[in-house]
Amino acid sequence: MIPRYSRPEIAAIWSDETKFERWLAVEIAVVQAWADAGVVPRADAERIAGARIDLAAIERYLAETHHDMTAFLRSVADSLGPESRWVHYGLTTSDVWDTATSLQLCAAADVLAAQLATLREVVARRALEHKDTICIGRTHGVHAEPTTFGLKLAVWVDELARQEARLADARRTVAVGKFAGPVGTHATVPPAVEEAACARLGVAVAPVATQVLQRDRHAFYLAVLAGIGASLEKFATEVRGLQRTEILEVEEPFTAGQTGSSSMPHKRNPELCERVCGLARTLRGYALTGFEDVALWHERDISHSSAERIVFPDATGLLAYMLHIFTGVMDGLVVYPQRMRTNLERTQGLVFSQKVLLALIDRGLGREAAYHIVQRHALDAWEHGTPFRALLDADAEVRTHLDGAALDAIFDYAPYLVHVDTSFRRLGLLP
Repeated sequence: MIPRYSRPEIAAIWSDETKFERWLAVEIAVVQAWADAGVVPRADAERIAGARIDLAAIERYLAETHHDMTAFLRSVADSLGPESRWVHYGLTTSDVWDTATSLQLCAAADVLAAQLATLREVVARRALEHKDTICIGRTHGVHAEPTTFGLKLAVWVDELARQEARLADARRTVAVGKFAGPVGTHATVPPAVEEAACARLGVAVAPVATQVLQRDRHAFYLAVLAGIGASLEKFATEVRGLQRTEILEVEEPFTAGQTGSSSMPHKRNPELCERVCGLARTLRGYALTGFEDVALWHERDISHSSAERIVFPDATGLLAYMLHIFTGVMDGLVVYPQRMRTNLERTQGLVFSQKVLLALIDRGLGREAAYHIVQRHALDAWEHGTPFRALLDADAEVRTHLDGAALDAIFDYAPYLVHVDTSFRRLGLLP
């Protein structure tokens, strides 16, 4: 991950130092399991528990061996005596690598889960703040009916909660280990040792495996990350749309000294949300790579390895970065309720067209006839800028069904707020 889009807590998980420390933890867990089984002398196992790695030595050995695991094992042996013969006993590279990668993926998921929860809390707070801030709802980008800005955000809260559940499921899916040997037969590591080692590491045992953990697990994990990114893109796109000059109902935070353009000093652009949208596209590409890695030859090939060295750190790192910046956007989002009201009234009352239609139907008019009357006046108001209410007041047929008091009740924003609290209660945001 390039530093610009990196978060230190994720970068640390995927550093070489952490990777080799995880490998060592896995090796130690297996040695302890062998000791419990009576194969490795307990004293040797205790000495191996104090083994260390030397990154510089690993680099030197790697230049010679061109194999990560053998270079790592030589470095571990350097910190031990004759007992080093028990390190990696019965194992193959993927036993260690895949199980350690599961630990790294779980650690990354824990960071992301905490960030998701924080974002949901921030959005929930802003939703409550603007629960009754009325604004126009848009379908096809065109004015539809009134809603509230808080209700828009409440929809996001619900979506984020679903994504939290999916991430937890993805974590469970990859929280597995395997020590089943070169083709999964347990010929060199019995299932009991595998189970004991996985228990020490806090992961489940893959019920059956080849040389590797099956990559549908990792594809699902990456797909969930991409799905979270898609939600963030959706939210960011809404902010971008509402920040357009012609709309300007919300605005990204703009700090002192910040510039929006090298040539136009007036510019205040939704550049953070645009960045989220661009990175979401990249995340979807990483998910595709995960699916491509599912089909390996026979019991294993190595075509997935090079791709995973990129996509696991980058996908988790990008999402952590996206969550970080979008949480900042929502925390500092500038909201313009008066502009929302101005935009709401821009169509001269057309937002009440459905209520007029329903009122005429309630008074006994047929649906087609009522629709024709309302649409005719709506088009007139749209094309000539005449207030919709004035056109209805001037229509004798309408007035035979709807008097002034009835129209006053229709042309009122209050009914659009009546059930907003119900939605918030369903989400647990109100008692």
